[in-house]
Amino acid sequence: MTSLRQPQNVLVTGGCGFIGSAFVRFLLTQPAFTGRVVNLDLLTYAANPDNVGSASASPRYLFVQADITDAAAVTQVCSQRAVDTIVHFAAESHVDRSIVGPGAFVQANIVGTYQLLEVVRSLPSIHFHHVSTDEVYGSLGATGLFSETTPYDPSSPYSASKAASDHLVRAYARTYGLSTTLSNCSNNYGPYQFPEKLIPLMIMNLCEGKPLPVYGTGANVRDWLYVDDHVEAIWTIVLRGRRGETYNIGGEAEWANLALLHKLIEVVARATGLDTAALKRQITFVTDRPGHDARYAINCSKLKSELGWTQRHNIESGLLETVRWYLDNPEWVSRVKSGAYRNWLDLNYGRRD
Repeated sequence: MTSLRQPQNVLVTGGCGFIGSAFVRFLLTQPAFTGRVVNLDLLTYAANPDNVGSASASPRYLFVQADITDAAAVTQVCSQRAVDTIVHFAAESHVDRSIVGPGAFVQANIVGTYQLLEVVRSLPSIHFHHVSTDEVYGSLGATGLFSETTPYDPSSPYSASKAASDHLVRAYARTYGLSTTLSNCSNNYGPYQFPEKLIPLMIMNLCEGKPLPVYGTGANVRDWLYVDDHVEAIWTIVLRGRRGETYNIGGEAEWANLALLHKLIEVVARATGLDTAALKRQITFVTDRPGHDARYAINCSKLKSELGWTQRHNIESGLLETVRWYLDNPEWVSRVKSGAYRNWLDLNYGRRD
């Protein structure tokens, strides 16, 4: 284990997105962290400044609207704010969108990561943590787990772009001696997730009486990780992870999509008083997506044994907290879905079209 890093000025890319904003909120509540957080976000469709919540009022928080592909802008921010650590979340991440328009994923995930690494190469005192996905490993059969040494075998333009960015991080660490760590996570869920993703989409559709679209037969298996557990793991790696190492982060909660939906229906029914049988009748099976991986499952024993991290949530507690959050925050949901959120962005940050 490396000696404890002591970040003072942390640049978070994509800090208005789902996982990035959870990291910002987490970091500014940690008693041992007394430094500053610079949130650099372009504010694309899935980003939302509301996600940062009350953390945005902290005098130790700064928001900068910029593109990670603009190396000059990132370099300026890092120099002016004495950034010593970059935690890189910013990415295009929706598989379906990558199938329709892969170019945006190449630009954001590959070119964006390359430009950030070039910034760190010019400012080599910065430690760079790269947040990636288990989807780079491809698909598992009925048994087995992804480990840090599993060969890469991406199936979608999204996962291929993340695989390429992972390779760039490792190559820059070896070639230029940069200080890096890397993490590959399983499927995240929790509050503030953009409603194109499975769990928030299903929660909203359940409450609105809309169809619950399930790909294929719903047999595809995913390992579900509560977002707060994920960001705590990332911070643990940033502080104590060995330089140049990769750590897998998993929820150790494997669920087939259809079984997860049935579980979610039970949670929503308990929270709302809606009829479980009626909610189950909203399930609709749709044509499977191209290249849909059968199963993901993470072995996170390296992270647990080396750095002492463990999950604080199981699927029951995580789903309950998630459902309660969406039910308790109808204004956030309405703004994201109605288009008022886009108007709010234009008013506060200027148009970007």
